[in-house]
Amino acid sequence: MNFIDLPVNRTARGTLQLPGSKSVSNRALLLAALARGQTTLTGLLESDDTLVMRDALAKLGVVTALGAASDVLTVTGCGGAFATLSADLFVGNSGTSARSLVGTLALAAAPGAAYAIDGVPRMRERPIGDLVDALLQMGAAIDYTGTPRFPPLVIRGGDIRVDQPIPIRGDVSSQFLTGLLMALPLVTTRTGRSASIEVVGELISKPYIEITLAMMRQFGVHVERDGWQRFTVPGGSAAAYVSPGHYAVEGDASTASYFLAAAAIAGGPIRVEGVGRAALQGDVKFADALAATGAQITWEDHAIIAQAPANGRLRAIDADMNHIPDAAMTLAVVALFAEGTTRLTNIGSWRVKETDRIKAMATELRKLGATVEEGADWITITPPAVLNANAAIDTYDDHRVAMCFALASLGRRGVPIRINDPACVNKTFPGYFAALGDVAGAA
Repeated sequence: MNFIDLPVNRTARGTLQLPGSKSVSNRALLLAALARGQTTLTGLLESDDTLVMRDALAKLGVVTALGAASDVLTVTGCGGAFATLSADLFVGNSGTSARSLVGTLALAAAPGAAYAIDGVPRMRERPIGDLVDALLQMGAAIDYTGTPRFPPLVIRGGDIRVDQPIPIRGDVSSQFLTGLLMALPLVTTRTGRSASIEVVGELISKPYIEITLAMMRQFGVHVERDGWQRFTVPGGSAAAYVSPGHYAVEGDASTASYFLAAAAIAGGPIRVEGVGRAALQGDVKFADALAATGAQITWEDHAIIAQAPANGRLRAIDADMNHIPDAAMTLAVVALFAEGTTRLTNIGSWRVKETDRIKAMATELRKLGATVEEGADWITITPPAVLNANAAIDTYDDHRVAMCFALASLGRRGVPIRINDPACVNKTFPGYFAALGDVAGAA
């Protein structure tokens, strides 16, 4: 197995320019593909997850052209009608790609079309049945070709109707709602009729839905929201995606969490550029959670600066992480450096991510000597007096496990640590370990 050994670095400080947001990049790619006109995307993330989306769109006949820089891509929109009627699409382990493409293809498929969607073995364990149920109710033609309610599946042209409110579960993954929201304008434009979605249960990860709605507006479609339970997509020309011409992808707020946490653990200051007060992404609220541990946080419109508490002592927190489940993983490692027991709740979505993240985090935190308890949707972490040195952290092909555990090598209590399969960070940030090395131990 490949691995990287991280030495102890007692300090961390400097400036980091964030790579583009994965969530924003993949939404921007799909919206630009569905829109009328050409869109030049700048700041686009180049990672495993965005490359599988780009490859899928290419197989669907969407024309793209790289700019002079690798993060610039011009997309010629298809106006909601894909040129290719048959394609085998591989989505890797990208939940955003899988769920948004299933929704889009189910509602866009023309008569005679047949699209197969599959991914890595873990993707075949990640549920998609609630989204498929909603699409089937609308008249979509979708067949599971493996285990029911999970990929792989085949999508054909269906007889789509939007005459009744569409129920969708919100308590498993917000990506189901995102997939449906982004796809519905393809139907309401054709029919001239608006369509309503009704969320069943509590909607998790609401900030990700806010990203979806904001980006749909930027591409010309304004969705009405009644609280977090009902969403109405307009009909006719008001539902037609139109290119804004240029779209700048902001930095990745989830990635920011690792560097903000590094500053809190190992002194700082670290200035993270690319997200701030003006960010679309809800994961910037990680900085507020970090402040609750005692870290010093300074906000700018497009940057966040973090450093350790004035007294150098972080404190444990008890926090509901429903709004930032991905970034909450970073807090689980920060807990190793805090005084007391940290409790993170409302993280049930961890169970159906790239791996069962609650189980994975508990297992690896124990390797470092932490006392960990876990439940269906919560975890508690009590740090040991001294962390275990030279633990070999398994990463479960999960980029966030690798990135957050690298922080255990930092600060006055940090220890040497081995990260197995470090290439899994390519999913969102191929240059992560080099970037962490640039700030760790910086003079």
